[in-house]
Amino acid sequence: MASLVSILLLGFFLGMRHATDPDHVIAVMTIVARQRRVGAAALIGVLWGIGHTLTMVAVGGAIIVFGVVIPPRLGLTMELSVALMLILLGLLNVAGIMRWITAIATPVHVHPHRHGDYAHSHGHTPAAHGHAEDDTPIARLDRRLGGLGLYQMLRPLVVGVVHGLAGSAAVALLVLATIPDPWWGIAYLVVFGAGTIAGMMLITAATALPFTYTVSRFAAVNRHLVLASGVASIGFGLFLVYRIGVVDGLFASGGPWTPQ
Repeated sequence: MASLVSILLLGFFLGMRHATDPDHVIAVMTIVARQRRVGAAALIGVLWGIGHTLTMVAVGGAIIVFGVVIPPRLGLTMELSVALMLILLGLLNVAGIMRWITAIATPVHVHPHRHGDYAHSHGHTPAAHGHAEDDTPIARLDRRLGGLGLYQMLRPLVVGVVHGLAGSAAVALLVLATIPDPWWGIAYLVVFGAGTIAGMMLITAATALPFTYTVSRFAAVNRHLVLASGVASIGFGLFLVYRIGVVDGLFASGGPWTPQ
């Protein structure tokens, strides 16, 4: 009993360590890039961790309790879904910055104004009135669905679920090799997930600091940070696509798969 409790405690800290995986950090960084408050960013980390834990307990539990075997091609496809998610998140951030640059280069719009018998013209660019940064793909979704608390919760939750699909098999196999009792194994997954939630909450709060500090004080710096987060997400996503599809063989014969 004492050794099992020790293993569960170890699982919590391993879960916190799991939250620092590069794909996890990059994914939440692209999401919190538009946050203005650290508290909101920390909540995003919690929701991401919950989604990750739900998938891990469901898929890992099926492997531990029912002996479900994940075929190599399916396992590689689940890992590929993480790479595609990173590319999508990065493209959304880069698209927002590119739209802002386009707005800066847009010719001045002239609007005539009449005050009684006196008429004059008023000109501005979209960026001068702040329209450019508010017209990103994510911003448009926020305007249409932002009033729905469910939407704000689902976005990081779905990203966490996708990441949980990729990591559940590796954790479940580790549990099978360490804990013979399946119910203790499920308990380990839950504790591991709690550690992941705690770790991701801390990571998102720390990651959001430069974004929340610069968003209203140094707008140009903030835009560069958002662009950098998008480029990093796209680059790492493409690297994962190459590793999973070419090196691990998903795009060929779907060779031997080592869960990661």
